[in-house]
Amino acid sequence: MKRREFITLLGGAATWPLAAGAQPPARIRRLGVFMPGVADDPEYQARNAAFLQGLGELGWIVGRNVRIDYRWGAGDVDRYRAIATELVALAPDAIVALGYATVSALQKATRSVPIVFTNVIDPVGGSLVASLAQPGGYTTGFSSPEFGFAAKWLELLKEIAPGVRRVAVLRDSGIASQVALFGSIQSVAPSLGVEPRPDRYP
Repeated sequence: MKRREFITLLGGAATWPLAAGAQPPARIRRLGVFMPGVADDPEYQARNAAFLQGLGELGWIVGRNVRIDYRWGAGDVDRYRAIATELVALAPDAIVALGYATVSALQKATRSVPIVFTNVIDPVGGSLVASLAQPGGYTTGFSSPEFGFAAKWLELLKEIAPGVRRVAVLRDSGIASQVALFGSIQSVAPSLGVEPRPDRYP
């Protein structure tokens, strides 16, 4: 399935036609949403509000022609695979996922349900898609900014605290994008007189 087909599936422009004045589809479509945080987190509430607004602008109204099943990871990465399997079992038409870990878990749980991701820094390096131009398979989405911005974090820290000489960088070395982010930080560290030290989480 091509990237454009995924995006239209999510937005309803092609896969779920809803022209002005047309009758709504007879079957209520079902979306899954997998978020890594918790439901009452203000950040995720804001993200969800924007998502619902976007759907509404395209004519998709929860309870009228679309149903959304939410699953929240609460930061417990060890449970993501079970959560993904549970969400896939609900047979959604597509799943929206935030972040690398949720998408990776979903890909292990299904090879047929379309997955649309957001907030993934390096989907190619993380082996989520074959390439940005042609993702292939049933996964596509929107990539976060390139790695160079990670170096800006260190530059900003140095401006705030000029005397800093050593910094700990929290990362998960099992995620390819975080390895690359650390490399970006390392590339500017000598010019700033700072020694970055990797530290694993959680």
